[in-house]
Amino acid sequence: MKIFISSDMEGTAGVVDWDQCVIGGSQYPYYTGLLTGEINAAIEGAMAAGATEFLVNDAHSKMANLKPDALAGRASYLSGRYKPMYMMQGLDASFDAIFLVSYHGSMGSKGSVLSHTYFPAAFAEVRINGAIAGEAGLNSLVASAYRVPIVLVTGDATTAEETARFCPGIKTAVVKRSITRFSAEALHPDAAKDLIRERAQSALVELADAKQVDISLPATVEISFRTSDYCELASRIAGVERTGDLSAHITGDDPLWIYQTFVTAVLLCRGLVE
Repeated sequence: MKIFISSDMEGTAGVVDWDQCVIGGSQYPYYTGLLTGEINAAIEGAMAAGATEFLVNDAHSKMANLKPDALAGRASYLSGRYKPMYMMQGLDASFDAIFLVSYHGSMGSKGSVLSHTYFPAAFAEVRINGAIAGEAGLNSLVASAYRVPIVLVTGDATTAEETARFCPGIKTAVVKRSITRFSAEALHPDAAKDLIRERAQSALVELADAKQVDISLPATVEISFRTSDYCELASRIAGVERTGDLSAHITGDDPLWIYQTFVTAVLLCRGLVE
């Protein structure tokens, strides 16, 4: 079995502040170690179920957060910024399953720790076919295009709930309970790893029964922006139709095209401030 792992960082047990998960932060080295432990737990659980090949796509911040030689399972490591397929770079139809490790809630959620949706300065809320979608939901578009099931997500309870909207039957490893956007009650790191390991193994043992992503086509991604300048800029992209002063949508039959169009809007909006 060949497993694709998209790793973020805000969903790691114990992480509650940007200083802990941004390069240069005083606590960053310690918390990247905890993230690596959770990724490795997912790999170890998958190996126990017979998986033999892994690709870890580092999808957090500047996307260069991990030590390649610290990854379990001789996993390949895909890192670096400005990837055309962003958090799902490297996925294709050759994979058997997808793990989303250390994911977080959407900007539209109620108090999920460090919640945001791709670029918090620009995007206030994103919906897919009317349902609030976080990064996991948006990334599900890519999984849908390649017909590879997303079978595991780790993070807080909000993340689990938001992902399950688009991935019915997904195994969830809830490693912390968000209290506010900057506070949470987390499992001990060892307990978090044990839970992730168990859920990863279970997800692959039951892979034959795994359901594909549930996003009806044609699909519509509705975007609510924080300011009109971001909305104006994004609406210059072919396929992004402005629907209001602070809103636009993307509609199409091809989930990969929808995702790529959204990512183009993300990168263009980022350029407004970078």
